[in-house]
Amino acid sequence: MLWPDSIRKNVKTGVDREVVAVYPYRSACPKSVWRRLIADAEKDLTFAGYTNYFLWLEIPNLRGALRRKAEAGCRVRFLVGDPTSEVTRRREELEDVPLTVGTRIKITLDELAKLADVPAVEARYGDDHIAMSVFVFDDEMLVTPHLAHLVGHDSPMFHVRRCQPDGLFDRFEYHVTRLWETGRPIPALHATGRPAD
Repeated sequence: MLWPDSIRKNVKTGVDREVVAVYPYRSACPKSVWRRLIADAEKDLTFAGYTNYFLWLEIPNLRGALRRKAEAGCRVRFLVGDPTSEVTRRREELEDVPLTVGTRIKITLDELAKLADVPAVEARYGDDHIAMSVFVFDDEMLVTPHLAHLVGHDSPMFHVRRCQPDGLFDRFEYHVTRLWETGRPIPALHATGRPAD
C-alpha cells in the first residue's frame, strides 16, 4: 500500500520475484541459459522431462558435463517415460510425428547407458509427468507445461529461482520429489550398461 502503482508494476514482490524469465516456447530459451544452469549446479541436476531427448542435441558434450558434475559430487537424476507404456503410446498418437516419443526416450536411455559406470547418475521410469517437464539446477529450475498435442519445444517455459519457502520453486520441487519417489528404477541401465528392450 505504501508503493505507488507504477513501482508495483515494475518491481517483482512476493512469489513473483521467483520468476526469472518466461518464454512462449521452450525452444526460445537461449542455449546459454541451459549451459550456465548446468555449469553452476553443484548439488542437484534433475531432468524430469518425459523424453529429455532435446538435451542431447542442444547442449554440446552434455554427457561429458554430466560425468564431471557427478564425479564432483553432484547428484544427477533423469526421470523419463517408459518407452513401452500405454501413456507413451497414447502420446505418440496425439503428437503424430515421425520421431516417436518411444524413440526419443530410447535415445536418452542410450546416452545414459554410456554413463552407467558413474554411480551418481540415476534414472527412473515414470508416467505421471507426461504433461509437465521440470528441470532442476540446485536453486533454479526450468518448467515446461505441455500444451495439448504440441511437442515440448512448442510449449511455454518458465525460469524459476528459489527466493522464499513455499513459493513456486518449492511447489515444483515437491512435484519432482513425488515423481522421483514413485518412479520405477531402470536397473538394466546400470547392471549391463545398456537399457533393456
